[in-house]
Amino acid sequence: MSKLLDTIKNPDDLKKLTLENLPTLAAEIRDEIVTTTSKVGGHLASSLGAVDIAIAAHYAFDTPRDKVIWDVGHQAYAHKILTGRREAFKTIRQMGGISGFPKPSESIYDAFGVGHSSTSISAAMGMAVARDLKQENYKVIAIIGDGSLTAGLAFEGLNQAGHLKKDIVVVLNDNEMSISQNVGALSSFLSRKITGRLATRLKKEAEGFFMSIPRIGSRLLSFAKRAEDSLIALLTPGMLFEGLGFHYIGPIDGHNIDELINTFNDAKELKGPILIHALTKKGKGYLPAEQEPVRFHGIGPFEKETGKAVKSKKKIATYTEIFGQTLVELAENDKRIVAITAAMPEGTGLDQFAKTFPERFFDVGIAEQHAVTFAAGLSKQGFIPVVAIYSTFLQRAYDEILHDICLQNLPIVFAIDRGGIVGADGPTHHGLFDLSYLRHIPNMVVMAPKDEDELRHMLKTAVECKMPAAVRYPRGEGYDVDLSQPLNKIPIGKAEILRDGSDAALLAIGSTCYPALEAAHRLEKQGLKIAVVNSRFVKPLDEDSIVSIVKKTDKIITVEENALQGGFGSAVLELLEQYGISECKARRVGIPDEFVEHGSQNELRAILGIDADGIEKAVKDIMKGHAKHAGNIGERKRAY
Repeated sequence: MSKLLDTIKNPDDLKKLTLENLPTLAAEIRDEIVTTTSKVGGHLASSLGAVDIAIAAHYAFDTPRDKVIWDVGHQAYAHKILTGRREAFKTIRQMGGISGFPKPSESIYDAFGVGHSSTSISAAMGMAVARDLKQENYKVIAIIGDGSLTAGLAFEGLNQAGHLKKDIVVVLNDNEMSISQNVGALSSFLSRKITGRLATRLKKEAEGFFMSIPRIGSRLLSFAKRAEDSLIALLTPGMLFEGLGFHYIGPIDGHNIDELINTFNDAKELKGPILIHALTKKGKGYLPAEQEPVRFHGIGPFEKETGKAVKSKKKIATYTEIFGQTLVELAENDKRIVAITAAMPEGTGLDQFAKTFPERFFDVGIAEQHAVTFAAGLSKQGFIPVVAIYSTFLQRAYDEILHDICLQNLPIVFAIDRGGIVGADGPTHHGLFDLSYLRHIPNMVVMAPKDEDELRHMLKTAVECKMPAAVRYPRGEGYDVDLSQPLNKIPIGKAEILRDGSDAALLAIGSTCYPALEAAHRLEKQGLKIAVVNSRFVKPLDEDSIVSIVKKTDKIITVEENALQGGFGSAVLELLEQYGISECKARRVGIPDEFVEHGSQNELRAILGIDADGIEKAVKDIMKGHAKHAGNIGERKRAY
């Protein structure tokens, strides 16, 4: 049986359908999204909730001439399907396939590249101003989730939009959730809603009543309409947006495609900034996702019929889980420990801490900058805040880390999850820069564990070191090592010699330690004695150990899952320069000066040369006298 979706190659084809056909099309798109993500994983619940908005936007607006900016890119699966990427959709987030987020280099319909939240309104304002300066004529539409409004950047964009009175349309996709349940005063305020159905019924009844009054009925109706606008603004979120200079429309049913299209068409005729408030349900159309929207926010392969996760091999604890368990253990013995996250209690492993110590747990919403300075205030009053944020999101709070934490030398712990290659989410989510952007800040201790057990001890070390400390660990499972040892502090700046050797030395950090060991074992079978060092600390370095190793061998290779520029290898080279060591041959293995695309972690590590094969090759090259740095993708055929 043919599908409506089979006839859609682009938004022009969409416009050929009648309004009556669109709900059927929406159901077909939802089935396509569920079918694909059940096989390859992805961001399911949020994309299901935005299907009707995507259809209505492309039906009402003239894309790509009109610019539609998806604030949170993982809501844009339906948008991708409608804009010529249906056949490629089965490759989403896979090596060589399409991105899981809007990507301008992928399609002219992707007006702006996104991955992190809350950027759409600012970008839309930039495009609107550019349009007016060039005297062009098109609409700019920003589709933003209610969770994204908890970030200050969104309000900065709203503030300027209201001030300049530029023609932009902001569609607030309000499902009362970001990744986890929304928090904060704004979320409570957005929950004060008058349903569209009730408002419409009351309006019709009032109009009928006023028009039945002889002679003065029309004047009373005109006055009542003005009063109605004021009342709705007072009783709904319209008060907030009207105060910021927006014309507020809503709330409307975000799954009623007719209503959405009519509203979008009305908005096209209005001038100035407009905010359309659409109420949606995360996971709409797929019962398991509706019932468990958090689990289905970002999910691996699952059984389509039941929603159950596909059974895998023996479950090994993830670094995230070990972090969460260890922090609970530490907090049981130290009441000064508090935990802070930015809208991701489950994602960062703090959900158990939140249940165990609810009074000491704080979810600040998508507000990383606030999270860090909030932690500074707690620290000043004697608490030990542990700020758990993904590496890529912590980038947003660089200034706060530098000025509010390190300048005051406050004892705060940064638990940096997803350090290194993340995988299918691609360049916006890889944590490849944290070693570089943290190690040059005075007073900061930066460490990375070789495995999940060392993470436990590093967390204890960070909590008790009485200065700013960052513990950086990767996404995914650990090595299933013994976790029975009691927690112990690691001497600050002390490396661990994993194996001795005189032909060359591998100085590894964090997730590269085990691949370095494997490479050394292979090379031993080839007659080479390679030392392997678990450096543990990027800052401070174990200067004595490194200098001692250089005296044994004149060949060292640093290995890191971080950008080569300013990273761990750079720190070692700076140390050699500081000691006047010039006769040593050094080579750095890490991430080159490029953004890394999406693919599985193993695929990407192989391409980048930071797995055992790549490390083995780097050692052989330096033994042959080759001086090139490893990790230069430009020397390889790019596989993504």
